[in-house]
Amino acid sequence: MELNSKIFVAGHRGMVGSAIVRDLENRGFTNIVTRTSSELNLIDQRAVSEFFASEKPEYVFLAAAKVGGIVANNTYRADFLYENIMIQSNVIHESYKNGVKKLLFLGSTCIYPKLAPQPLREDYLLTGVLEETNEPYAIAKISGIKMCDAYRDQYGCNFISVMPTNLYGLNDNYDLQNSHVLPALLRKFHEAKVNGDHEVNVWGSGTPLREFLHASDMANACVYLMLNYNDKGFVNIGTGKEISIKDLAYLIKDIIGFEGEIVFDTTKPDGTPRKLTDTTKLNGLGWKHSIELAEGIAKVYEEKFINV
Repeated sequence: MELNSKIFVAGHRGMVGSAIVRDLENRGFTNIVTRTSSELNLIDQRAVSEFFASEKPEYVFLAAAKVGGIVANNTYRADFLYENIMIQSNVIHESYKNGVKKLLFLGSTCIYPKLAPQPLREDYLLTGVLEETNEPYAIAKISGIKMCDAYRDQYGCNFISVMPTNLYGLNDNYDLQNSHVLPALLRKFHEAKVNGDHEVNVWGSGTPLREFLHASDMANACVYLMLNYNDKGFVNIGTGKEISIKDLAYLIKDIIGFEGEIVFDTTKPDGTPRKLTDTTKLNGLGWKHSIELAEGIAKVYEEKFINV
């Protein structure tokens, strides 16, 4: 990519897309094309076709998706499957039709089997049963990976895929019903501190292990791979480090300064017991994360709840 190359970032208002836009701008890229969902409905095949025909982007970051936590994934199963398949199918196909030089598709590590060996290597894809609560979303993302590979095989398209681990950062979703665990905990502990509450309720047993990557690091890795990776298959993006939900809750409690108790609600689902990415492939390509978890959480907390 040249600094004046025309780059379309689909989903630029979300946590992932906005981080990619910031990283591109920090590197000096000047011709970034964006559209809000009201300006361009990526589920609408005709609208996407007309956009690509008129704008002719040279490079595409496909960060647009319908996303959510355990409850949202399990409640809106049809929506998560349909909308994500339509978004990625329209963008990938129109990128092929309009001669896009390179496309990067963003998936999620929920594509891996629920009980896959840990850490999760790229070749574990499709080797076992998926986690039931987010199976529709995972199937959609697996379809996106396979679409990129299929268009590479049949048409020679330079379409690559990346699988970020659990992300957090600027423009995250803090809705307590539909958000992921880290932003939900940040909001819960902050509100409990402000309200003078004596305890915070945390969903699940606290035993599942999770890996977390700051969105700025994720975006940096995506742009790095767009510039340096051109092969079939996908690349995990993560830290290679994990923490239990219990330890995460106590870490956030300390960062925020909440002095009450933590109560774990075991009537709520835990989800996948462990989800750690093997980052050997990514590290071998010359990239490693730079923001550690405690530092990243403190930064996000300050951005979202203090400097407002």
